Amino acid sequence: MTDGQIGINLTRHIHEKQKQYPEATGELTGILNQLAFAAKIVSREVNKAGLVEILGLTGEKNIQGEQVMKLDVFANDVFLNILGKSGHFCVMASEEEEDVIHVPEGYKRGRYAIALDPLDGSSNIDVNVNIGTIFSIHRRVSDGDEGCERDIMQAGRKLVAAGYIVYGSSTMLVMSTGNGVHGFTLDPSVGEFLESHTNIRIPARGKTYSINEGNYPYWSIGIRKYIDHLKEKDKESGRPYSGRYIGSMVADMHRTLLKGGIFMYPADKKDPKKPHGKLRLLYECSPMAFLCEQAGGAASTGNGAVLDVEPTQLHQRVPFFAGSMEDVRLVEDYIRRYDDGD
Repeated sequence: MTDGQIGINLTRHIHEKQKQYPEATGELTGILNQLAFAAKIVSREVNKAGLVEILGLTGEKNIQGEQVMKLDVFANDVFLNILGKSGHFCVMASEEEEDVIHVPEGYKRGRYAIALDPLDGSSNIDVNVNIGTIFSIHRRVSDGDEGCERDIMQAGRKLVAAGYIVYGSSTMLVMSTGNGVHGFTLDPSVGEFLESHTNIRIPARGKTYSINEGNYPYWSIGIRKYIDHLKEKDKESGRPYSGRYIGSMVADMHRTLLKGGIFMYPADKKDPKKPHGKLRLLYECSPMAFLCEQAGGAASTGNGAVLDVEPTQLHQRVPFFAGSMEDVRLVEDYIRRYDDGD
């Protein structure tokens, strides 16, 4: 967007895209508008969190066994309250809740199911590092009025939309409805998400890698050898890859989508309770994989596409490698060479 130009807003963007598909009902416009509305409320609280009593721990733990931040609770309540009463969903799921969440009594049930990570990277809240919201949307597959867990537990290949909102120096919504990836930046002066990034494409190969290297001793041989390879001088550039790791998936993946490279959270042997890694399939990996593939990149568990994984548990964890196509294919090659049969 150049000086003097104003990008189209989110609603108009969706309307324009739906014109290409006469069979579309227009319901996704309503869904994305409700997500944007909830994001504006959370963004407002994030921006003033240091001025009000919303920082710090609640003293409780979530279903993942992680300490719950006050802003976690606020974001979870805002999104579930707004989306649950929107009339678009039959059932919802949150990374913060043990079971699926049903639409409140007295409100219309819709044709879609949504899974949410209401506030990704919440451990960074107190140090003012970028955090975000991740969402993924499926069409319902169950019969009857009330939705069920089966509507949520679908492979990523069946997603109809996914995206994230990053709360940082600006608030930005990045999403796809299966027709490329587009970014919208919140203009607080008018209260609208305006299109700022059209048809985001991940470079075929990047120059950076993003991973928590503190876990290096606990990784498989293949992953360790791959990381060692990245630190060697590249034949083309004459320089090694640069390490970039924030510790907030939304922030790390946002950079990877725009700049290329690879984001990784492999399985490790550090915590026997988490043999498949830290990241959740339904709330984090599937939606980010959907965006990666829509942007021309790739997302893998190390042994196949993330979008092809059939969920078996609501809070299932999987290894995750995503970003530039060539970078993801290379880490898969290292895993095949060194870790097969491990």
